[in-house]
Parts: sequence; structure tokens; C-alpha cells
Amino acid sequence: MTLTIKKVNRISAGDNIIYLVNTLKYLNKSKLNQAEQDYIRKKVKKDKKDLISINRLNQWIFVHMVNKKRPDEKKIEELRKVGSKLHDWLNNHKAESATLIDFTGKSKLVLAFVEGMGLASYQFIKYKKDRKDEKFSLSELKISAHCIRKEEVEELNIIRDAVFKCRDMVNEPLNALNAEKLAATAKEMGTASGARVEVMGKKKIESLKMGGLLAVNKGSIDPPTFTIMEWKPIEPVNDKPYVLVGKGVVYDTGGLNIKTGSYMENMKCDMGGAATMASAPYAIARLRVNVHVIALLPATDNRPDGNAYVSGDVITMHSGLTVEVINTDAEGRMILADALSYAKKYDPKLVIDAATLTGAAARAIGKYGIVAMESGATRPMSRLKEAGENVYERIAEFPFWEEYGELIKSNIADIKNIGGMEAGMITAGKFLEKFTDYPFIHLDIAGPAFFDKKENYHPAGGTGIGVRLLVEYFRMLSGQ
Repeated sequence: MTLTIKKVNRISAGDNIIYLVNTLKYLNKSKLNQAEQDYIRKKVKKDKKDLISINRLNQWIFVHMVNKKRPDEKKIEELRKVGSKLHDWLNNHKAESATLIDFTGKSKLVLAFVEGMGLASYQFIKYKKDRKDEKFSLSELKISAHCIRKEEVEELNIIRDAVFKCRDMVNEPLNALNAEKLAATAKEMGTASGARVEVMGKKKIESLKMGGLLAVNKGSIDPPTFTIMEWKPIEPVNDKPYVLVGKGVVYDTGGLNIKTGSYMENMKCDMGGAATMASAPYAIARLRVNVHVIALLPATDNRPDGNAYVSGDVITMHSGLTVEVINTDAEGRMILADALSYAKKYDPKLVIDAATLTGAAARAIGKYGIVAMESGATRPMSRLKEAGENVYERIAEFPFWEEYGELIKSNIADIKNIGGMEAGMITAGKFLEKFTDYPFIHLDIAGPAFFDKKENYHPAGGTGIGVRLLVEYFRMLSGQ
């Protein structure tokens, strides 16, 4: 990470200063002279500005007035965005360091601002020849705030690191991150965090009869992998494990139902679910969250080849169910189904899957939220939504009525791998439900997993969606 964030007790002379205030009466406690204080009061009262800058030629001063009238959840997200905005501004002006001075006395506000600044500091420029010229100049953010603890800043840094690892994985091209490399990356994350990691290769996958994963892999020159990450503290709060399942299609051409035009352009991101489900346990383990969590990451690419699976094939899955392949581009659910079936061996308390699964989800709500469905998990879904509001990775729950299951009935097999034109994100979820017998939440992250251009603290490319959501959720469950 290029930006070091730390709490300090002393303020360096001449450093760029950011004041966080919720009332103007605290200005006289700042290092601003009277003329500067008067200028800020005018800007706030008369011009209704909430972010004011002062140029001292060799030093920049910023004052952000927190809007007291905004609801807390809106206020928190607004501060993340202000932090992101100031990060970009300071870099554009080649600043190397800044100090945040808090006069609000509210830890949530300070941490939100710092989080926004930290998340905005991500760059993926490793393949650029002149990357030194593009590297952010801002290398240090110091925090002077009595209301937060040093440990809270360290926790933010851990979560930020996990989000960045997720973004890195999504941004890597196929020639740098195939299924085996994805598994190796998860292994490295396990070693670094204290999570146990097991990687199963093709022979083991064949012995387990994971027909869905093997079928999708038939057109590839690279073997599939199935990675298991596990974080189990000494006395977890849960008696049965929470299981996370992530779609790891490292590149999706569509197979023989090949994608056309620009639809294939960003398909390196089709393993975004696996990246999220590897990065969340990495953060949970580093934070020592007292929850037993297991992540299952099936991985392969989906390519056309003389040996590739075709429309009309009937595949016997790990569960024993048979699937009629209607479209080879509905491959994500095929590999997820085997992982969801495999999850039964753990007798899980709850299983959550994350996948860039359907264009229908993105068309339904765009990039501003996660499409979700649940089966037998009403209370967990409610808590997950609450966690989503806390970190602004919001969840839009869709109906999961049994009638949708009628749309994936097959004439020759138990089910088919795609429904019709209607409710595509729901029929995909109903397909996955067929392989579960436990409380289940399905997260379709197709919309927010990858951005074409930067938006606030979300960069262009992989966003790391879902990592902060899951970390928040499990911290809530553990009481930490």
C-alpha cells in the first residue's frame, strides 16, 4: 500500500492540515489565524460550503464541516466520499503527507473519513512502463484524534489491505492469474493471515465427481482447482461453521456460446466472487474475529475448444443431480453448484455465495448494490443487510418464490442450467438452491464488482465489493 495511515500525538510543523469539525466554535482552538477563521465562517454561513481550502503557498489547510442534519448512515458515507475527494486533490497537487485533526469527538466520523481516504489510495499500475510518474505522491496520513484508538486505525488498515488484495486479483489478466495461480494466491493469503488452506487439483476434483467444474474446464488448456480456506479460532462463537463460496471463473469467453463484441472485454473479472471469498477470510483471520469460517473457491476458465462442453450435454454433478446444458455461458452456476454440494459435509450454520453471475442482476439495479436472495436464512439476511448499510455495500433482496424453479425444469434431466429471458438473476439463484439443504444466501455481485471508471473511493477495475460487507457481518456476529 502506498499510503501509510497512523495515529499520532504530535503534529508536524508545515504539514498539510485537514480539520474535521461539526461546529464553528472550535475554530479558535485550531492553528488558523483570525483572518482565516473569518474566511471559513463566511464560506460556511453565507456561501453554504462544507469543504473549504486555504492555500498558504507552502501548506494547504482544509476544513470540512460535517452536516449535522444528515442521518448518521448518510453522514458516514458522505465522509468516506470527502476523504476520497481530498486524497485525489492532494495527489493532484503532489502533496506527500497530511494530518487530520478532529474536532468532532466522534470516532465513527473520523474513521469513515480515514476509510474513504485509504480506499481511494489504491492503484494497479504494475504493468505500466512509466509507473513511477503515475504513482500517487501522497504517502502518509497522520491522525490526531482523541476519540479513536491506535488499534482501530490498524484494523482499518487490515481491511483496506484485504480489499486491495481482492482488487488486485480481479484486475490481473488471465495470463497472470489462471486457476492454479488463483489457488496459489489464496494459499499465500492463508500463510500471511493464519488461515489454513488446502488446494485440490484436477485428480482430486475428478475423484470427488465434481461434474460441473470438470465440464466447464473441458475446453481449457489449464487444469481446474478447488481451494478450501479455513479460519477457526480456539473458541468460536458458532458451533457450526459459516461457509463462503466464491465463483472463480478466471476468464469467461462464454465457451461455445461465445460472447460477442465488447461483452468479453472485462471477463477477467468473472472470478470476482472467489476474490471476495478469499479476501474476506484473510481479513477475518488477521483481525482474529472469533468466528469459524470456511471458504470454498472452485476455479477454472471457460473457453471454446474441440473438447469443450456443448449445449445439449447432460452433466452429472457432485450432488448426483443431472443438469442439461442449454447455454455454455451459464458456467458460473455449474462450478458453484459443485461447491455448494460439497459444503454439505461441514453441516454449516449458513452458506453465503458471491458471484458475478448474471447480466440480469446488473441490468436490474446497476452498479449501486448487490442482488441477493435467501432460502431458510431470513434472520441472517436481515443482519447482512444491516452490515451492508454500515459499510455502504447495500443489498437489494429479490423474491425467491418456488414458481421461479419451474423455469429451470428440463425434459431430459433433473434441471437445466438456464431459464428464459425473464428473472434471470432469480432463476440462477433457484438453480443454485437445488444443491443446498441448509440456510443459504446468494449474492450476485455482477453490477458492482468491476467499474469502467473511478467513482469516489471505488477505482476503475475491480472494486473489492463484498469484502467489507462480510468482515462487518462477522464482526457483528462475534460482538467485536
